Amino acid sequence: MSRLQLLAAPALTLLSAALAWPSGAHSAAVGAAEEVEEIVITAAKLDAKRAGIQTQTGASTYTIDQAALTATPGGDNTLLNQVVLQAPSVVQDSFGQFHVRGDHDDLQYRLNGIVLPEGIAVFGQSLSPRLIASLKLITGALPAEYGLRTAGIIDLTTKSGVLEPGGSVSVYGGSHGTFQPSVDYGGRSGGFNYFVAGDALRNNLGIESPDGSASPAHDHTTQWHGFGYFENILDAGNRLSVILGTSSGEFQLPDRRGLEPALGLDVQGQVSFPSSELNSTQRELTHYAILGWQYSAGALDVQSALTSRYSSLTYQPDFPGDLLFNGLAQQAFKSDVALGLQSDGAYRINDAHTLRAGIYAQHDRASSETFSQVLPVDASGAQSSDVPLGINDSNTQSQWIASAYLQDEWRAATGLTVNYGARLDQYRAYSTGGQLSPRLNIVWKSGAAVWHAGFARYFTPPPFELVGAETVGKFLGTTAAPQVTASNLPLAERANYWDLGVERNVNDRVTLGLDSYYRQSYHLIDEGQFGAPIILTPFNYHDGRIEGLELTANYTAATFTAYGNLALQSALGRGIESAQFNFSPADLSYIAAHFIDLDHEQRVSASAGVSWRRAATRYSADLLMGSGLRASELLAGIHIPNGTHLPSYVQFNLGVSHALSIGEHGELTVRMDLINIFDRVYEIRDGTGVGVGAPQFGPRRGVFVGLGKAI
Repeated sequence: MSRLQLLAAPALTLLSAALAWPSGAHSAAVGAAEEVEEIVITAAKLDAKRAGIQTQTGASTYTIDQAALTATPGGDNTLLNQVVLQAPSVVQDSFGQFHVRGDHDDLQYRLNGIVLPEGIAVFGQSLSPRLIASLKLITGALPAEYGLRTAGIIDLTTKSGVLEPGGSVSVYGGSHGTFQPSVDYGGRSGGFNYFVAGDALRNNLGIESPDGSASPAHDHTTQWHGFGYFENILDAGNRLSVILGTSSGEFQLPDRRGLEPALGLDVQGQVSFPSSELNSTQRELTHYAILGWQYSAGALDVQSALTSRYSSLTYQPDFPGDLLFNGLAQQAFKSDVALGLQSDGAYRINDAHTLRAGIYAQHDRASSETFSQVLPVDASGAQSSDVPLGINDSNTQSQWIASAYLQDEWRAATGLTVNYGARLDQYRAYSTGGQLSPRLNIVWKSGAAVWHAGFARYFTPPPFELVGAETVGKFLGTTAAPQVTASNLPLAERANYWDLGVERNVNDRVTLGLDSYYRQSYHLIDEGQFGAPIILTPFNYHDGRIEGLELTANYTAATFTAYGNLALQSALGRGIESAQFNFSPADLSYIAAHFIDLDHEQRVSASAGVSWRRAATRYSADLLMGSGLRASELLAGIHIPNGTHLPSYVQFNLGVSHALSIGEHGELTVRMDLINIFDRVYEIRDGTGVGVGAPQFGPRRGVFVGLGKAI
């Protein structure tokens, strides 16, 4: 029975049961059902209109919907990065990071098409899979509405209470001391609907293990996530929406066991410190809010939004442990407040042309406050006193970004679509720059195959979490003095991007895809973890070359689905031209004369999964495979940055869930998940390589169980 039939059933019962009922009651019941039906239809139409404002014509789009998410091991109890890792050309890294198509970060997140300003968070996952109705990873030669961050657009369509009212409450936990309660619920009243979700998470594997042990020392985390979507459908062509979100994470930095300080330093008579007793911690906060308005009338569709985001990071070192091990114990607080304005519109001129245009503006205000304890050294570099020195350093900086685009989607012939346009980007922060970027995409449908080709000129400002040049000079003559004092400010990256691919429906169940890309970059932006706080610092290679190939396959049947992705990539950079103080003279010299593999390059990546539903039970399995990220090597007495790669790895996961009937109380969903079922010990990072701070290992075997109840 459909939802509409269920809603209309009371009215039909009244009609057949008693003619003595007042006719007004019958009319009210029928009217209420019709009103609900009209609201549902209007919401669905507005969703379709909103999706049409943006276009992915010529881009590579990989979609993970709610059903696919539910069918994976862990379901929506996983973190968002684990969901995205199942897409093609996505590479796993430490601290919950992932890389798309050979880029370090360069990711843009959108909620219902609205850009979410960047934040400072490193470990935390501000966006929970529980809010997702569908997730799109959009890559390749992007149409003109996508800019600033272009390696991958992660566009999340949020759940709402109008199409799927109701919710669930669940508890999930198991290995590594994991305990994760959650609740979500959506509802509607007239034209108003809402969806809210919240969860808490605590475990003893907050950050990847630094030694490969199943129980790393000092690695507890406590996290909270909250989300709310509120929408008021004013009429058939207008709706207002409010999105609110928050996340908070407390992280212990895990310790390696059995180490002692190797720098030979003395802190007021103390020279020894067991590494297992270090007690460094980091806290991350993110709050965001979006006010949106959608207007649709005839051939015109517009969505406008005001956005805001606050994010902060607080790092508390261990004293004197950090000072003995690193020559620096730095307490740090960094925050950023971002405000944004976005407006996008689509106008269907006729059957052949759809014109799209939009503007985007953003202002950031970032502050950084650090208090560092260091030891003084003499001209030869030897420690001259065991009494620590305190160095205060604080600064604030503003960033302005302004963008505009115009493009035309031209249906040139049957099966042939051409999307052409341009966007203008300008920014002013630590450095300044701007660019007019042409875009061209062609899509040709021939039988069961859809071909796409595109070119895009990209302009990418450096991430807004930089170290000011004045910081370097304050540490001269101390144990934290850099070997190189040059500190050019990072620049905006400029790139030419080409993409060519095809997708073919073999039959109504099987779809195959092949995609290739090549990117030529100037002032290629990369990021590294150089300091004590786990915050990434951007720097530039003078030029870079990134290329790759993707193969995808999907099988869909009534009770069985399967997918597989294989990606090959190469990512090279040459010549460090900013933030040089983070590098050794030898590395700077070598990279100036040679193209090197970027530290986040993984030559071969693969993911696959299956899901089979039998009656009330669902079985699922997936895998993640990689040939290994880069590490430095010593070859014939020469230190080669990122000269080799770590060993390859495969991680297998299994899951099973069962819907158990509990009579009049509905169903109780029971699930069990096994992560890394063969307990493979594999290294994500070994502590070497450009911008790599410490070793990290993938998760050891974990067994998790959960209970969920619809409400």
